[in-house]
Amino acid sequence: MLVRKIYAYSGVCLAINAVVLAQGCVVTGHPAGEAQWGRSDSSASLEQVIEQPGPVEVETIAAASWQVPLEGMLNLDHPKARAAGLTSSEQPIEIYFHALRHPTRGLFIVDTGVEHALQVAPERAAVRGFVAKLAKLSTLEVKVDLKTWLARQEQPLSGVFFTHLHLDHVLGLPDVPDTTPLFSGPGEARAHGLLNLFTRPITDRAFEGHAALGEWQFQTDPAGRFAGVLDVLGDGSLWALHVPGHSPGSTAYLARTPRGPVLMVGDASHTAWGWEHEVEPGTFSTDVEQSAGSLSALEGLVKRHPSIDVRLGHQPHGQPIVVATP
Repeated sequence: MLVRKIYAYSGVCLAINAVVLAQGCVVTGHPAGEAQWGRSDSSASLEQVIEQPGPVEVETIAAASWQVPLEGMLNLDHPKARAAGLTSSEQPIEIYFHALRHPTRGLFIVDTGVEHALQVAPERAAVRGFVAKLAKLSTLEVKVDLKTWLARQEQPLSGVFFTHLHLDHVLGLPDVPDTTPLFSGPGEARAHGLLNLFTRPITDRAFEGHAALGEWQFQTDPAGRFAGVLDVLGDGSLWALHVPGHSPGSTAYLARTPRGPVLMVGDASHTAWGWEHEVEPGTFSTDVEQSAGSLSALEGLVKRHPSIDVRLGHQPHGQPIVVATP
C-alpha cells in the first residue's frame, strides 16, 4: 500500500523503452521459483475440517500505526460507498504481522511488520529517501519492530508467509534471518506495474541476502470457490487461499487453532467498513473487479462458517471510517 503522490511520478516509466520497462517495473528481481512446501487441495477438503479444533496458535501483532488515503483501501465508486457518502480522506491504519506457532513445525509469521532500522537508523532502512518522503513514513509510529519481537521468542523463525509483496508487508524483512524460507503467491515477484519503478529498489534491498522466494503452486479449486487452495504444512492445520486482485499473487491464510479457525485475509480487505459492507479495496489494487470476486469468496467462506475469526489487513473490527472535513 502506498500513498497517492507516488502515482504522480509514475508517468516517467512511459518514456522508458520496452526492454527496460520489462526489467525495471517488476516487484522485485530477487530469485523466485516454485515452493517446495504445500500440497494443492480443494475448498471442499478445507471445509470438511475447518470447524475442527487445530494445533496452531495465532497471535496478531500491531507493529506500527500509519495513515493512508481511503480511496486506496476502499473502492469509493462502489454503490455502497457512494450511498454512504464516503469521500477521500486520510485513515488511521495498523501494520500487522501474525505469529503462527505449530507444536512440531515451529514458529512462522504471516507478513513482517517493520524493521528495527526504521527507528534507530532510518538512513539505513530498506525504505528510505525519495519514496520514504512521498509515503510520509515520518508519520509512521513504530510499536514493536520485528528484530525486537524475534529476540523475545523462545524458538527460531521457521518461515515467512507473505499475503503479498507491497512495501507495508515486507518492511520487516531485513530483520528476518537470511536462511529463513520465504513464501508468496504465484506471479507475485514478477508482477508488472509502473509504481514498481520506484518501489523495486526498496523491495530488492529488503530481500537482499535472503533465501529465494518460493511461490505457492496452486491448482484449480474443483468447487470453483477460490483461485486455488493449498494445505501448507500437509497436516490440514494451515491453509493458503489464492485471492488475486489486490495483487496477482495475493494470498489469505486460514489456521485451525484450539479455539477455532482464524482467517488472515491480508489486503483482500484493508478496512472494517469494507469487510462489513462487502466493498473491495480501491486504487491500491491491480485489478478491482478481480479483487471484488476474491473478497466475495472470502465473505462466502465466513458466512458458511461463522465461527471463523477474521483478521483484516489494516484495521480492527468495528473501526469507523474517518469522514473528511471541509
